[in-house]
Amino acid sequence: MTKVVKIKRGLNIPLKGVAAEVLNTVAQSSNFSIVPDDFSGVKPKPVVKEGEKVKVGTVLFIDKNRPEIKFVSPVSGVLTAINRGDRRKIMSFAIQADAANDSESFSKQDVAKMSVDEVKQVLLDSGLWPFVKQRPYDIVANPADSPRSIYVSGFDSAPLAPDYDFVFKGQEAELQVGFDVLKKLCADVNLGISVKSEVLSAIQNVNTIVFDGPHPAGNVGVQINNTNPINKGEKVWVVALQDVLVIGKLFLNGVLDFTRTIALVGSEVKNPSYYKVVYGSSIENIVKGNVTENASLRYISGNPLTGIKIDANGALSAYASQITVIPEGDDNYEMLGWVAPGFNKFSASRLFFSWLCGKKQYVIDARVRGGKRAIINSNEYDKVFPMDIYPEYLIKAIIAKDIEKMENLGIYEVAPEDFALCEFVCTSKMDLQQIVREGLDYLRSEVE
Repeated sequence: MTKVVKIKRGLNIPLKGVAAEVLNTVAQSSNFSIVPDDFSGVKPKPVVKEGEKVKVGTVLFIDKNRPEIKFVSPVSGVLTAINRGDRRKIMSFAIQADAANDSESFSKQDVAKMSVDEVKQVLLDSGLWPFVKQRPYDIVANPADSPRSIYVSGFDSAPLAPDYDFVFKGQEAELQVGFDVLKKLCADVNLGISVKSEVLSAIQNVNTIVFDGPHPAGNVGVQINNTNPINKGEKVWVVALQDVLVIGKLFLNGVLDFTRTIALVGSEVKNPSYYKVVYGSSIENIVKGNVTENASLRYISGNPLTGIKIDANGALSAYASQITVIPEGDDNYEMLGWVAPGFNKFSASRLFFSWLCGKKQYVIDARVRGGKRAIINSNEYDKVFPMDIYPEYLIKAIIAKDIEKMENLGIYEVAPEDFALCEFVCTSKMDLQQIVREGLDYLRSEVE
């Protein structure tokens, strides 16, 4: 019998602009940008030079500390620039794509006949290894390690998240091969699905666990904590479902295809729906003519809680499965402010009377709505944090850089995304995700 885990703490934010189950086509952008900062724990070292031609699968850069980990081009074309910032830090690799879509040579693989090392080598050579992430630290996994287990979240509970049953319907064969590859890497492969999942319920050779509850039930960190928490010294690998599909396509068909189905969502999108996009692509062709005109907009690669702010011609980041467009909120005037009844405003604490209006969808802009102040022990984090961890005390330990307390309070189990809801409800307006990211980086530099 499939195990069902009930998640009681959390918060669903009912935003306006959910994607309709319609798959639209759009001309592929000719501008691509691969951002090394998307891959935590990596120091990029360029392999190609500006002006060189690249194919799908051509190595752009490697990890300086782990040169076997390669990062490849998702399209064919010309590398037009390696953009650098302060201290010559590499900010992005800009590619001018062509229409040829030439690819490096890859072949079909019989997973059942392959050894663990052979599977790892295929993933490394194809540039797919960076999509295998590791807990603790939420970084690109080390191929030399042997994980305790592998976790894949089969649903996304974030605001305006895509419907995985719609996205992956008809691709069950590729998904199954992708999971077979993961099974070869580790005997303990866990797939978390929602009570409404249909497509993924047929996946075999994995431990299927059903999760029922509000966001962040779809976060893989929550799923790990509620089934088999990570202890000090253990390593758990995490792979996004969209990347399991890419892995499956490579082994089943011998094709390296970075195309993913993403959702264009948000209150400022005229027709929220789905698009097939190659990661790193400029979103300009997708949003052009499909967003509110004459308005100040916030474009987000990802969901509103954890996504990355980009421009209207910015690039889809490496792990994103949606593009969100919401109001910036810099041109609004409110005469009464928080004193107003707020029948059209969402509040997690029932500050406004909108909770009396029944179920409805809200338009929320990008404003912080309040000034930053010292952290307050109000237990507000605990109401939306469904992990067996004291979030406020862990945040304080991270700020104080107290490694012993950080370890005792469970830092090895968390990633920045796990604190996104805490950041949303925080009355102190603290950048909790950034604090956690810095804490993980500091701990890794001191402990390893």
